[in-house]
Amino acid sequence: MGAKSRNRPKNLARKLLQIRNTLGLSQSQLLRRLGAAESFSAARISEYESGVREPSLWMLLAYGRVARVHVEALIDDEAALPDTLPGGFNFNRIKRKLVADPQKNPLN
Repeated sequence: MGAKSRNRPKNLARKLLQIRNTLGLSQSQLLRRLGAAESFSAARISEYESGVREPSLWMLLAYGRVARVHVEALIDDEAALPDTLPGGFNFNRIKRKLVADPQKNPLN
């Protein structure tokens, strides 16, 4: 018996390409902005954008930070990216709240 495949976002590759194109970055420039230039080559970005490979959760978080959008906007097929990128989501504000009040931190 084979393992049942999991659901995969159908629009993820298109959204990742849209982010790079809207920000006006080459694949190499995007890798640097994602903080992954030491680990991956531009070919990896191409694989993500063509749907050949699916990014890790860490990489999706990095894309969300670069584009300043919720990760949900990337993986939810029914969600759209904002018309203007980078968006308005501020990851630093969320991090400060989680650190400031560890009792309310849902990650604990």
